[in-house]
Amino acid sequence: MRTRARRLMVTAVALLTAASALPAAAAQTQSRQEHPSHGGLSAVIRYTEYGIPHIVARSYAGLGFGTGWAQAADQVCTLADGFVTVRGERSRFFGPDAAPDFSLSSASRNLSSDLYFRGVREAGTVEKLLAQPAPAGPSRTARELMDGFAAGYNAWLKRNRITDPACKDAPWVRPITSLDVAARSYALAVLGGQGRAVDGITAAQPPTAPAGPVAPDARDTARAARELFAADSADMGSNAVAFSGRTTANGRGLLLGNPHYPWQGGRRFWQSQQTIPGELDVSGGSLLGSPTISIGHNARVAWSHTVATGVTLNLHQLTLDPSDPTVYLVDGRPERMTRRSVSVALQDGSTVARTQWWTRYGPVVNSLGASVPLPWTATTAYALNDPNADNLRAADTALGFSTARDTGDVLAALDRTQGLPWVNTIAADSSGHTLFTQAQVVPRITDELAQRCSTPLGRVTYPSSGLAVLDGSRGDCALGRDADAVRPGIFGPSRMPTLRDAPYAENSNDSAWLANTDRPLTGYERVFGTVGTQRSMRTRGAIEDVSALAGRGGLTVADLQAQQYANRVPAGSLAAADTATACAALPGGTATASDGMPVDVAEACRVLAAWDRTTDTSSRGALLFDRFWRKLLARVPAAQLWKVPFSAADPVGTPNTLDTAAPGFRTALADAVAELRAAGIVLDSPLGAHQFVVRDGRRIPVPGGTEALGVWNKVEPVWDPAHGGYTEVTTGSSYIQAVGWDGSRCPVARTVLSYSQSSNPDSAHFADQTGLFSGERWVRSRFCEKDILASPALRVVVARERR
Repeated sequence: MRTRARRLMVTAVALLTAASALPAAAAQTQSRQEHPSHGGLSAVIRYTEYGIPHIVARSYAGLGFGTGWAQAADQVCTLADGFVTVRGERSRFFGPDAAPDFSLSSASRNLSSDLYFRGVREAGTVEKLLAQPAPAGPSRTARELMDGFAAGYNAWLKRNRITDPACKDAPWVRPITSLDVAARSYALAVLGGQGRAVDGITAAQPPTAPAGPVAPDARDTARAARELFAADSADMGSNAVAFSGRTTANGRGLLLGNPHYPWQGGRRFWQSQQTIPGELDVSGGSLLGSPTISIGHNARVAWSHTVATGVTLNLHQLTLDPSDPTVYLVDGRPERMTRRSVSVALQDGSTVARTQWWTRYGPVVNSLGASVPLPWTATTAYALNDPNADNLRAADTALGFSTARDTGDVLAALDRTQGLPWVNTIAADSSGHTLFTQAQVVPRITDELAQRCSTPLGRVTYPSSGLAVLDGSRGDCALGRDADAVRPGIFGPSRMPTLRDAPYAENSNDSAWLANTDRPLTGYERVFGTVGTQRSMRTRGAIEDVSALAGRGGLTVADLQAQQYANRVPAGSLAAADTATACAALPGGTATASDGMPVDVAEACRVLAAWDRTTDTSSRGALLFDRFWRKLLARVPAAQLWKVPFSAADPVGTPNTLDTAAPGFRTALADAVAELRAAGIVLDSPLGAHQFVVRDGRRIPVPGGTEALGVWNKVEPVWDPAHGGYTEVTTGSSYIQAVGWDGSRCPVARTVLSYSQSSNPDSAHFADQTGLFSGERWVRSRFCEKDILASPALRVVVARERR
């Protein structure tokens, strides 16, 4: 059987790559904008262990075709749900009041999601970006990939029966167009800007009474904005580190990428290898719906991303005409807002119509999420500027990475395309070079501009959170243009925080300042992030770990693998011993819980003292410390938690020394013990017995820990004590790769996709890699042809588009 499969594969690949006529993708582009494609595309898909496809095609359109086909095979329901979203049809199929999965925007209800995305569609926003020539718009190659992806997805739908119960026989699973593919990319681009404010955009209406709402409180708004942007790394963050040849055993680079992304929904990664013989050969993880590799490696360079601290939007405070709140003044001259009327179909066949209001700066908003109100009064309104609303360039950035020969090429691709909206890039190459860069698209807010043009609200929010609120009534407060920027209103590459060839370059979602503690980055504008401020517990632990590894030297891929699964708890290293000591000193071994009841905590003292300070699934005491630590942080203000405060002179070592006398310490300890006992959970139970996911009716233990613990191997589980503890994971370690080189043509790569390739419970690849992640194991990468051929699981699919 294996011999026959290999012969079929070799014959198919030979026939495919020998074909001389490439599809006329440019001619097909327009026809595929609104109609399913019929271009006769094809690809060969070779599957190896864990359902990982190796896609070979003769052209970029064909590569997109194979990618669309293979993604549909694994994720058709999740993909179809996302395409319903970007078409603005959720209310029609799922009801207006249900909530989306938040993968493509922050909309709280289907109706607001639809109003936004229908508005984007009816305004022709994405079509206009597709029509712009590169580099401002996507290249022809990127458009061919989108065309091919749509065609491949449609061909799979036509040829296969859906078995996933999430969408089997569902009327909302329909053929797509390349415009749908581009619209999904657009949604990801604006996720941190307009996507963050969908409710505020669709609900903003002029006041009906002269008085109207009161202006927002500056301090409350600044605090809420700071918490809003800080939450990004808690909900969706990442770690990545690149080691230079000076630290490795063979003088070549190493890269460990550990992105923290959702485990469910439309922002999952999906793993593949993409090959056009003689043109491109790259392996890695793609965000669903993307025809390119998002995080990965080729034969000579590897890269990963971390969510960056750059604030990807700003506000313009509008001064309104006293006689008409839909007219604003710029340099004393009135400008009328643009009125967009948007209609959305509902399940019952009726429609809902709403009006959106747009300005030269962007849409009027009445909030940035529920916590940051921005009331539209008779005299004032707020418009949101999102520079990524002009950015459909991420596919070209990814293509540049995919064909890079070294970290210099990675940086050149970023400089040329300027397409990454909200992430940093960390890279290493086979020659031993490293790279960290915060080359992301943010509004061109210089500190000088903020100083000169901030409103009273902005003078509080900008230093605190990086959110600029500029005076929209002044023409001289326009964002301007850098000479090396592809578009006005954004920073050019020369202004980006960048570190090259450091012994290590690491990021765990704090600012660029300490990518390497010996070579701190400074001098960048506040909108990119802070300098000299307290680092997160995860950053502190990561820097301790990677700087120690770099100092030790002689590193190999095995060291990267060990770091990923070390599961060390930095918060435990700092606080567990003091907690156990203070616990043991409590009179009578009791503490009072928040309900006023005494709790015997003597056993907890012994468990915490014996705990190994890890979140391995076998670790006893990890669950107790986790529940205690969450309750302690909720009860004790950060300023009262530690005896030794933060010092910029020792940013990794401070703050430290837990203040066990702080009000709330004893209560948090008592509450944690009482909670576990009430749930029938023994205090020294192994973590994996109560931190797990259920797949195919069986519990799979999950290692790692929450953001506040500082664990590199981050997971954010859902607490459900009635059903055994932490019973699901919402976000955390996802597509993980450890990559190095040994001098051969084949990179040394180990990967794991924590939640597996398919969301279909009937698939053999629904939970297989989840089992690997649970057991702290890896997939040995099959990048070179000889390794693909040697796979005992080899299966070949020749995917063709029927005319």
